[in-house]
Amino acid sequence: MKYLLLLCDGMADLPVSSLGGKTPMDVAHKPNMDRLSSSSYCGMARTVPLSLPPGSDTANMSVMGYDPELYYTGRSPIEAISMGIDLGEDDVAFRVNLVTLSDDTSVYDRKRMIDYSSDEISTEEASELIKAIDANFGESGFRFYAGRSYRHCLIWENGPVKGTLTPPHDILTKVISGYLPAEPAHKKLRDIMTSSHDILKDHPINLERINKGSNPANSIWIWGQGTKPEMPPISLSYGLKGSVISAVDLIFGLGICAGMTPVSVNGATGTIHTDFAGKANAAVAEFERGQDYVYLHIEAPDECGHRNEVENKVLSIELIDKIVLGPIYDHLENNRKKTGEDFRILIMPDHPTPLSLRTHTHEPVPFILYSSCESPLAPVSVYSEKECSRTGVFFEKAHLLFDYFIREGTEKS
Repeated sequence: MKYLLLLCDGMADLPVSSLGGKTPMDVAHKPNMDRLSSSSYCGMARTVPLSLPPGSDTANMSVMGYDPELYYTGRSPIEAISMGIDLGEDDVAFRVNLVTLSDDTSVYDRKRMIDYSSDEISTEEASELIKAIDANFGESGFRFYAGRSYRHCLIWENGPVKGTLTPPHDILTKVISGYLPAEPAHKKLRDIMTSSHDILKDHPINLERINKGSNPANSIWIWGQGTKPEMPPISLSYGLKGSVISAVDLIFGLGICAGMTPVSVNGATGTIHTDFAGKANAAVAEFERGQDYVYLHIEAPDECGHRNEVENKVLSIELIDKIVLGPIYDHLENNRKKTGEDFRILIMPDHPTPLSLRTHTHEPVPFILYSSCESPLAPVSVYSEKECSRTGVFFEKAHLLFDYFIREGTEKS
């Protein structure tokens, strides 16, 4: 049995007025998803417990089969593991974004969050900026590490774990004063964030970006603290050899914690400009080399939701359907005809990222569970939030859906 879990990050949404009161999933032309949903087990699943924030970290952990109430220790340590950072028991990891703040005032606290990704700054440019930050603020037991694009990491030995630090994508266009680190234990972080603006705003890389019309990475933003998680590998829990394909360190980190092989794709960006075909080809290649299970994560719908890009969110779903799902399904079906090896496909978002809210929410998400070896249990004619909710199938905890996805397939193979 082969297993494909196609994770369409942030795909679920609320009705959009410019789409005639429909969601992007409603209006997107997605013949492959709709064809599979008409002969599948469809329903809704809650991916994030109400006790935890609805982030991609908690949501993807749940979709991967791990109860976040048991295993979640914070976002940044997962990313740090993906970056190859060896976390000690006393280390606390923090996510560091390179962000764009407004230049309409010289007072740092009064600036607005313009862009949480600095126009998807290149990894090469970002690495130089993070080097400058570490040169100014790094010290023994307190170091900055460069990651990909705008996503980076701070490791603070014996740093503070508790306390609220706000994700920058949650405060787009807002004045940052009410969202800066406010607790005494986080004073050092607030001071560094404030000082980072003076270091970065006139950095040659940012001056060049401004000349090119790109948003400058004129500040760092620190959030998402946590300690090293301990998750049992899927090889022990389910007897599977798995691979994870993504453009996001967080997803790679979760996959590594789960004992999966991380697979990078040249040209995979995490945006709508990613190499969709490259990701599909990578998934096929992993199956061909003998992997049982592929977790294929595509970030594009989520980024469009954060940016309130209605047309692009619809387009991202259509591209996933045509360029990713179609070819992988054809490969698995052709392989089944040749070898008799059945397959299962689970398609779902990790969480909603409504265009109107520009951030993640706790609402349940729609899923399709297709099997090549069983009759449809709860089909729908169109894969959408509304239609999937009508089946009455509901998993209160998404890690139980993953268990059903794998164990039912194992019993039938």
